[in-house]
Amino acid sequence: MNTRQIQLQAFERLLAIMDDLREKCPWDKKQTLQTLRHLTIEETYELGDAILDNNLNEVKKELGDLLLHIVFYAKIGSETNDFDIADVCNDICEKLIHRHPHIYSDTVVKDEEEVKQNWEKLKLKEGKKSVLEGVPRSLPALVKASRIQDKVKGVGFDWEEPHQVWDKVQEELQELQQEVASGNQDAIESEFGDVLFSMINYARFLNVNPEDALERTNKKFIKRFQYLESKAEIVGKSLKDMTLAEMDVFWEEAKKL
Repeated sequence: MNTRQIQLQAFERLLAIMDDLREKCPWDKKQTLQTLRHLTIEETYELGDAILDNNLNEVKKELGDLLLHIVFYAKIGSETNDFDIADVCNDICEKLIHRHPHIYSDTVVKDEEEVKQNWEKLKLKEGKKSVLEGVPRSLPALVKASRIQDKVKGVGFDWEEPHQVWDKVQEELQELQQEVASGNQDAIESEFGDVLFSMINYARFLNVNPEDALERTNKKFIKRFQYLESKAEIVGKSLKDMTLAEMDVFWEEAKKL
């Protein structure tokens, strides 16, 4: 049995198990597209954590959880005769073939950037009125900002040089400082959003994923703060009773570690 046959056999096994669960398990029988939604989002974040930790064994497990959800949605769709797993697979296959004319047709592209531009142009030809239609409304704001900027870049709406973006960051910071001085809370929030948006834009020009960068800092802070908590416990003190200078000693130790 070759590798492809083994893969297909494993997928068929999952489909059979899903059929059993939907028929026999009280919990699985009750699930709907709506009840599964928040669980799918949670599983996606767990996959993201595993990828950031570079824990490949966990990546494998979380991919399995997500695959189960896809099969589950398709099973529910088949019960109402709206779609099944074959429809899901065939739809994505047709989309991939259509949007890769440089592979499945005679279109020639010179680099990755041209592939992305062609992708967005093809989406508009498919009937989408805006390149931003593909950005989910429920995305977290930081991720959404990054996707928005990627999308408009695909049709040529972008800065030309990194220094232009950095100048924009400086401009937005100055505007924020002016509003802070004025004390207008609504304007402060608006300008603060502009600063974040411009920083996310600058991250693209540095080839930095802003979500990954921020999560890396989150993990670093958590690790250092938990070190501080453990050291305070060792010396028999509560953080609430320690001065900032006392806490800073342990914080600097954590940074060195």
